Amino acid sequence: MQRPRFFVGIDIAAETFTAAAGVEPWQLTVKPQQFANQLDSFAQFLGWLRQHGLAREQTVLCMEATGVCGEALAYFLQANGYRLAVEPPLKVKRAFKPYGPKSDPVDSQQIAEYACRYWDDLHWWQPRQEILEQIKVLLSTREQFVVQCTAHQNALKALKRKVVRTPLAEQVHLEALQQFKKHLHTLEDEIRRLIDQDPTFGQMVGLLVTIPGVGLLLAAHFLVAFHSAQQPPTHKQFAAYLGICPHEHSSGSSGYAYTSSRRFGPSAMRRLLYLAAMSLRTHQPRFRRYFERKVAQGKPKKLVLNNIANKLLKIMCAVLRNQTPYIPEYRSVNPILLKKALTMSSYSL
Repeated sequence: MQRPRFFVGIDIAAETFTAAAGVEPWQLTVKPQQFANQLDSFAQFLGWLRQHGLAREQTVLCMEATGVCGEALAYFLQANGYRLAVEPPLKVKRAFKPYGPKSDPVDSQQIAEYACRYWDDLHWWQPRQEILEQIKVLLSTREQFVVQCTAHQNALKALKRKVVRTPLAEQVHLEALQQFKKHLHTLEDEIRRLIDQDPTFGQMVGLLVTIPGVGLLLAAHFLVAFHSAQQPPTHKQFAAYLGICPHEHSSGSSGYAYTSSRRFGPSAMRRLLYLAAMSLRTHQPRFRRYFERKVAQGKPKKLVLNNIANKLLKIMCAVLRNQTPYIPEYRSVNPILLKKALTMSSYSL
């Protein structure tokens, strides 16, 4: 990709957004300008870009990932042929010194400077397929309902332990629980219907659910994360994205600390992987033997379960890469040992 000439930083807020532009070596050439974050004002922003000679063929726009606040603008810019990068806010923040003024104009300048400095490492934004976006929203809605169910269950359990009972309060919590559970079944049915509606998604989920411990929800989360990446990720990249990739933790007096994962990334899929790892530990002999052997060696139980989750993620990536269902008795072969065996057999001939 040819290096752009202009870099535009966009700081998104709920009601407004602020844009500034500069060139390399970094120099601010267009002072920050504020626009209303509404569809009617997007044409004004487009006119501002053209007014300052920021042609789409020579310009890169960058904004932070702010959820739905910047979604409409992202679709608008993509439809008008501009290259747009959406970056994690923490990544942009760490690129600058942690002091100085903090305002929308300053943030827009910093985002533009960030795009100029790291343009070859930017995450280019592309809209998801409509079905994939709907599945993502349904999964998020389901997670919210699960949280509400847990809250009602805890409240109901506490009320039943009180000496002075309040039947009406208990009945209200019970009815809310029943309603939420009904909604959860409806959401899962709709997720299944959308997946079956697309042949590619249906085939992917069909392959994933052949793996022990993988159900519809874990497969659906994997599907969304897999297609959100710019290119098919490896299992190590997936593990790092989910926050289950073990990292060494040793510095100074903490040189003997346990290796641990960062716990960054989407929590819903990480939790489902953990639950799947617990299921494999209980019901799959191979994983149960592995768990017992590592615990006997003194490894923490959570660390061993995290290892099982990484193994499960590796199997899921392999199944999609090879486009074949899971083979229960499959055992991978070390390429070095295979090469040595073939060499020895050739000598014997």
